[in-house]
Amino acid sequence: MTDKTNKTDELFNFPCDFPIKIMGRCDCNLETLVIEVINRHVSNLTENAVSTRPSKKGNFISITVVVNATSREQLDNIYRELTAREEILMAL
Repeated sequence: MTDKTNKTDELFNFPCDFPIKIMGRCDCNLETLVIEVINRHVSNLTENAVSTRPSKKGNFISITVVVNATSREQLDNIYRELTAREEILMAL
């Protein structure tokens, strides 16, 4: 297989649980925003799939969302939409 997407898909056995880490400032309602974005791409997000952690000084927040990913395309779409938001500083 020479297609890069197909090689990447081989690294994962879809569907699989996939953690997405998002970082941003604490001064906005980032958790709500992140959940809204991810819910547009994942239909089965559970309550315990989301965990948050503030920075030491409380200026930033890290949000980890574990999604049941069904394809590389789905993950790419999630990352594109998350990183397009100015409130989100980083998505890993």
